[in-house]
Amino acid sequence: MAEDVLEIADLHVSVGDKAIIKGTDLRVGKGEVHVLFGPNGSGKSTLLAAVMRLPGYTQTSGSITVNGTPTETLSTDAIARLGVGISFQHPPAIRGVTLERFLKRIDRSDDLEAAVARLDMERFLGRELNVGFSGGELKRAEILKLYAQNPQLLLIDEPESGVDIENIAVIARAINTILQGERPMKLREKSALIITHTGHILNYIDADVGHVFMDGRIVCSGNPQTIMEDIRKHGFAGCAACLKTQKALP
Repeated sequence: MAEDVLEIADLHVSVGDKAIIKGTDLRVGKGEVHVLFGPNGSGKSTLLAAVMRLPGYTQTSGSITVNGTPTETLSTDAIARLGVGISFQHPPAIRGVTLERFLKRIDRSDDLEAAVARLDMERFLGRELNVGFSGGELKRAEILKLYAQNPQLLLIDEPESGVDIENIAVIARAINTILQGERPMKLREKSALIITHTGHILNYIDADVGHVFMDGRIVCSGNPQTIMEDIRKHGFAGCAACLKTQKALP
């Protein structure tokens, strides 16, 4: 069994007075890539925010453990230092800080210059971070940030959102490089939890486990390609893996 990089047990999370995560269990092992499917508003992004302990998200019960360390009392930057990096679906624009300056402050990578070239971001280095970036440019900047940070666990929120097919391929190749470097996929050491709405990222990244997330809970898990195909044919409510799980419940 793979060593757990992330362990979530009976997690409940609220935003203000509203319960969003309503009892979730999840384990991500070393070298594993998990994908989260689910309708808009189901709590997928809240789950990633809770792992990072971002402001405004309150863990009301349950536990989150990263690399064996409980995170309930940790700050966001302390969790990042445990080896967790996040790519936002809608990253903020930060005026007064250039992309180049930001990357240099967080750089722990082997070859940041090569990653900048691979993602075709050279001309953006002197620009303010995310200011005036298109959808594809925002996503490439977010993945470049992850490359520079060089985390052990990648939390990636909808890398295909607002991105054309060509950019999805570029972004996916960069994610694979972060996960495995130049090694074969079977030797992948880093882990990822990726939210996907369209499933296009699965054409480029070899995911190990898929989960369907609905109404604040993981309702079923299984082969990600099979689950995605069921969702495309029958919708989330008609996913065969989920229906099988529900029938097995007492």
